[in-house]
Amino acid sequence: MSMRTDPTATETVDTPAGEARITWHTAPQARLVLAVSHGAGGGIEARDLQALAAALPARGIAVALVEQPWRVAGKKVAAAPKVLDEGWRGLWPALAEPGLPVVAGGRSAGARVACRTAAELGAAGVLALAFPLHPPGRPEKSRAEELTGAVAAGVPVLVVQGGRDPFGRPEEFPEGAYELVEVADGDHGLAVPKRAQQTQDEALAQVTGAVADWLDRLPT
Repeated sequence: MSMRTDPTATETVDTPAGEARITWHTAPQARLVLAVSHGAGGGIEARDLQALAAALPARGIAVALVEQPWRVAGKKVAAAPKVLDEGWRGLWPALAEPGLPVVAGGRSAGARVACRTAAELGAAGVLALAFPLHPPGRPEKSRAEELTGAVAAGVPVLVVQGGRDPFGRPEEFPEGAYELVEVADGDHGLAVPKRAQQTQDEALAQVTGAVADWLDRLPT
């Protein structure tokens, strides 16, 4: 299938880590590709990934939802970071095949992969959804260097973080030359409680709007 002719198309890609899968949500006259992968505890059905796939094509952005090989193989536990990176590198040529700038992204563990590999792959930017700054309750186990490493390499980065994410609240993030959008009351899945001042639909609209605006400003 070709992402340039099918509104929604799925392709499998062989990588050194096994077979990955890409679900394309295409855009008429697309100007860039946003490739986003899932975290260690779920798949591309995540609410934020699905919201981006539904909203962004109308803005001229093709969205590629990426399923890592461990997930395609039906395993319940995510692969080691090195293996995740191998899978992402292996499927990158398929993401770049349309000939458009590619923004690397993901949620949680997928965001870490995007940050670690962005510079070497020539990503036009990194979208980090629910970046796991540290394990819950273990702020001393910081993963900030993965995020700041991408920034130091000159890659534009947007972090979208829930205000009550146990993996790292917005105020815990280090200062740096990247953008951070807080989803008030959002948890690690960017879910908001019923008592929140905004509904879940409004929270997702905030996410998609912030991402679209950031993508519009990228120097692609």
